[in-house]
Amino acid sequence: MNKQAEGRALGEGEIRVGTGTFRRANLALFCAGFVTFVTLYDVQPLLPLFAKEFGVSPAVASLPLSFSTIALAVGMLIAGTVSETLGRRRVMTVALFLTALLALATFFCRSFESLLLLRLLQGLALAGVPSVAMAYLGDEMDAQSIGHAMGLYISGNALGGMSGRIGSALLCDFFSWHVAIALIGALSLALCIVFLKSLPLQTNFRHRPFRINYLFTSLYQHMRDPGLLCLYGLAFLSMGGFVSLYNYIGFRLLAAPYNLGQSEVSLIFLVYLLGSFSSGIVGSLIHRFGRPFMIRLTLATMLTGTAITLSGSLPVIVAGVGVFTCGFFTAHAIASSWVGRRAKTARAQASSLYLFSYYLGSSVSGTAGGVFWLHYGWNGVAAMIALLILAAFGVAALLLRMPVVE
Repeated sequence: MNKQAEGRALGEGEIRVGTGTFRRANLALFCAGFVTFVTLYDVQPLLPLFAKEFGVSPAVASLPLSFSTIALAVGMLIAGTVSETLGRRRVMTVALFLTALLALATFFCRSFESLLLLRLLQGLALAGVPSVAMAYLGDEMDAQSIGHAMGLYISGNALGGMSGRIGSALLCDFFSWHVAIALIGALSLALCIVFLKSLPLQTNFRHRPFRINYLFTSLYQHMRDPGLLCLYGLAFLSMGGFVSLYNYIGFRLLAAPYNLGQSEVSLIFLVYLLGSFSSGIVGSLIHRFGRPFMIRLTLATMLTGTAITLSGSLPVIVAGVGVFTCGFFTAHAIASSWVGRRAKTARAQASSLYLFSYYLGSSVSGTAGGVFWLHYGWNGVAAMIALLILAAFGVAALLLRMPVVE
């Protein structure tokens, strides 16, 4: 039985847990998430290197990451609509291959300005993956499987983010950062081929001719849904705190009294394995405890992790980062799957708005955290993160007063 026929056999093109199609879809989207985040975040542990090599402040050194995330955020608003016309599979394939090639091109960067330009282009290319992947899952997975599939996809994101951060730092012990990022691009190119060969054909996709007015009307429609607006607010606030923590924890550990080396600091990203595990089991946790309880629990976990990082003990700091990471990835899996269930039409646009908010929070707070670090040190960064999470509690309270859409 071929892929398309198997998809039809499942019933209206919906993919269910336990089938070969489910396994192929998750392998493909795991690779897509891995490539997206290994290439997006491979520069994060290198921010202190950029500050030193180019003679810029920590806030300015964060711009190679912020430029990519803001371009990604804006590009996703268009990518969702384009995927309604060209198809989810085609858009993701082109985006992934372009991303890998741009990572390879980083080898030729010799100035801070050229690095910023390339990272901006890379963010635009990556825009064709996250929201479109979420829309693909919303189209093709049945209601009982989407939580599992979203959690597995996000676990690929977590492992990709971890591998990019650790891999680039470790490679810089032996090569220049140009070579390190190019090698990550070569790995990404190989995974793009696995994605292309594994992703099942779309069986529940409805082609829609491209109309620019549809882009704005569908976005406007979702912006009128107060429940979706709350989910977008959660994305902005939680991701802002997450990126701020990881952007500046490296500066803290490189300085006295810890004085760790670049590759030693990068090992803190191993806690991403905890995030990958927690997001991978979120489907069963939602079914057991429900979304309202779980969203509160995950935000409380993030706040607890932030407080733990205020310790002066290195092992305790690492534990705090791990607690925070588990809370964040579980919260993200819950909120992103919630968007897919709440948006009954134009799911790609709904996902685009969610991820626009997500990466806008990354760009704004990720750079603003540098100001807090410069003036108030880690206590200032932690206070900023805590305020973002407390605001997220308020947004969650508003969301939970609304009827839950299942």
